[in-house]
Amino acid sequence: MKKNVLVPISTGFEEIETTTIVDVLRRAGVTVTLCGLEAGPVTGRSAIQILPDCCLDDALSRTDFDAIVLPGGQPNARTLTGDERILNLLKQMNRDGKTVAAICAAPAALNAAGLLSHRKATIFPGCKADIPADSYVEEPVVISDGVITSRGPGTAMAFALELTRTLCGDQVTDKVASALLA
Repeated sequence: MKKNVLVPISTGFEEIETTTIVDVLRRAGVTVTLCGLEAGPVTGRSAIQILPDCCLDDALSRTDFDAIVLPGGQPNARTLTGDERILNLLKQMNRDGKTVAAICAAPAALNAAGLLSHRKATIFPGCKADIPADSYVEEPVVISDGVITSRGPGTAMAFALELTRTLCGDQVTDKVASALLA
């Protein structure tokens, strides 16, 4: 069964993380919906503009997402953390047993949604105070009870491949990784 993933972004999103996540998952045959918090183009932290597939309000009318993945970058991570729609969606998807993931500074949103209690997680080193100290693990990618976190742009490929492994299995992931020379 084909998997569906939601990737929300706002101004200041980290381009390397966002495009790596979307690209790797789409290579694996996953339907990825890139959504802006508002309609229209979104400018990343390095001034690269991306036109999302839709806006968050349109995406919220769907219930078929298997995962939500939050890229980092600033102020994107703070914006996602402060958006009640995102926090409610994170909580609902977690309750439904769906995959919830975040990279760079965005694991702060998982913490704000109450999802890191009793789970291990990682985050961009300068943002360690944004997650519980007893949750923090200094690893490139951490998987803990349905939650996947990663540290930053340099770990984006490993993060995207772990998302692929979780959603599509080893065979698909190994094929994608081989084609990417990863």
